[in-house]
Order: sequence, then C-alpha cells, then structure tokens
Amino acid sequence: MEKETWKTSITQIKKGEIRVRGYDITELMEKLTFSQVVFLILKGELPNPKESKMMEAILVSSIDHGATPPSSLAARTVISGGNPLNASVAGGVLTIGDSHGGAIEQCARIFQEMVKKGGKLSRSAAELINDYSSRKKRIPGYGHRLHETDPRTVELFKLAGKLGFSGRHIDLAKEIEKKLEESSGRKLPLNVDGAIAAVISDMGFDWRMGKGFFIISRVPGLVAHAYEELTREKPMRRLGNTDFEYDGPGPKGIN
Repeated sequence: MEKETWKTSITQIKKGEIRVRGYDITELMEKLTFSQVVFLILKGELPNPKESKMMEAILVSSIDHGATPPSSLAARTVISGGNPLNASVAGGVLTIGDSHGGAIEQCARIFQEMVKKGGKLSRSAAELINDYSSRKKRIPGYGHRLHETDPRTVELFKLAGKLGFSGRHIDLAKEIEKKLEESSGRKLPLNVDGAIAAVISDMGFDWRMGKGFFIISRVPGLVAHAYEELTREKPMRRLGNTDFEYDGPGPKGIN
C-alpha cells in the first residue's frame, strides 16, 4: 500500500534549503518586503509594482482600530489573566468572525457572485438591497459605528484607481452604497471591510481568503495590545463597567 503523505505546492523544504512558491527564502528576505511575500504565498506568483503597493495599503489599513474592538479586548483580557503572549493573540484572532473582520469574506462573496452573473450594476445593487431588506438583514461591509466616511475606504479606492485596480467589483460596491443611501434616507458608508472586499476582488483573489487578509493585517496590532497590557497594567484588570444585573430564578432549595 502506498504511504499516504501531505501534499503542498506552497513551500519546499530540503536540508539547508527553503523555497516558497519556488523562490529561495534568502533571496526573498533580501529583495522583497513582507507584503510582497504575502502576495506571493497567497497568489502563487510575484506581485508587480502596482500589486505590491496595493497589497501594502490593504495590510496597513486594518492593522489596528484601538482597544475597543472584540479582538483587541480579547487579547488584552487573556493576557491580563496571566496567560502567555501566544494565547493572548490566539484569543484575539478567535474573536474574528462574521461580525468582526468577517465582512471582508461575506462582502467579497457577494461582489464576486454578482459580477460573475453580469447585468447592469444599478439593477444588481437594487435587487441586493431589496433582498436584504425583505429579510431584515444588514448588507456586510456597509455602515460603521464611528465613521460617517471611513478614511481607509477613501484611501484604498484612491490608490486602486491610481494603480489600475478599480474595476467592476469596486463600481458595484460604490453603486450599492449610493442605492443604500437613497433607499434608507441615511448614509451607510462602505467601511474598510467592504473596501478591502472590493479591491481584492478586482485583484483576482478568491472571496474565501477574505478573513485571511484581516487576520494577517490585525495580528501585529494584537501583539502590541497584549504587550502593552502586560507591561503597563496590573494583572486581572477589569475592563469597563463590571456591574451586572441578575435576571435568573430566585432562591431555590433541594428537598
């Protein structure tokens, strides 16, 4: 019986040699930036100068958003409990889901499936809004608890236009934003998650990599928060208001 083995086309390891997508790791260390190697390992090919610049901007855009997002709070809370840095960062990463960071994946899927179907973008946008509205659901990637206009979205789209990545996915994202404001009567800005979703879609990345972009971008911020908590605060710190109201059953006895 043939021995079962793990197979990968990503990295080759030999004695004294490491090759990522066929390229020697020492040459990558000397000649490429981290974001360029991220592009290489995800896409399987070296980025051109425009792809390099766009990837750099994407990874910088979500590196941190303060101490209040779930991932930052989780990282700080875990290390405050006396756990090591790796556990703290892992705790932060584990909070990344559909409501925090996951909108990139959800939104990219919507954009890619709609563009693949073809048709007029304005009609597609209106149909999407009607569908979500009828189900009383929020369209991922739109709206922000703080920013009326997300500055990261503005910069990403400006760069995408300059670098030649402003295609039908970004056009669709903008059309949905416009139609949402028209139908709701209030501004629901395309946030950084939605912007990244549109840009990576126009760059040819599969929507299933969406959460990966957020994780790669956010981990340095989580390391910084965990380290700051460890070195600046007392252990077992209670973050925010710790008052609570009990609404369970009254006192009981066991007969």
